[in-house]
Amino acid sequence: MTELDKMTANVLYNCDAPEYQASWRHAALASAKFNQTSPLEDRETAVKAMKELMPNASEEALVIPPFYCDHGWPIHLAERVFINRNCEFLDSGGIYIGKHTMLGPGCKLLTPNHPIDYMQRREPVETGYAIHIGEDCWLGGNVTVCPGVTIGNRVIVAAGSVVTKDVPDDVMVAGNPAVIKKSLK
Repeated sequence: MTELDKMTANVLYNCDAPEYQASWRHAALASAKFNQTSPLEDRETAVKAMKELMPNASEEALVIPPFYCDHGWPIHLAERVFINRNCEFLDSGGIYIGKHTMLGPGCKLLTPNHPIDYMQRREPVETGYAIHIGEDCWLGGNVTVCPGVTIGNRVIVAAGSVVTKDVPDDVMVAGNPAVIKKSLK
């Protein structure tokens, strides 16, 4: 199993491994190129740059630069996903966003988790835990989603919230940590 395989399999992986570093460098270059595009003015160029950075993103997704990520290829954006400016995806564990979901500006989706033991934390190792966000969700500005969290369908996450635990379908959550404020059914 390569370090990149481990990265997306919830297994401790080495961030100094050559294949990890090559993936990270590719994303740094591709995101710099993408961040120079204007998807509202030149959609064709922006989509091409987005697909170079995130090959698993639907061409119908709209990501407004600037956008930041670690690798790009573990990000899966379904049709009609909207990502507003200044979002940051630490994507080593994989990020999956369902159709018609919208993220406000400044959202952070964070999949890496560092070891609890401080001696092990000194090593260049971490574990990635996937984030799954369902269909028809709305995450307000500056929302943070922590490693391994699944957010159901038709969920609203209030601006500034920190989502630390799974969220069921059809609810609104808010706060730090985010808690259910009301049902949307």
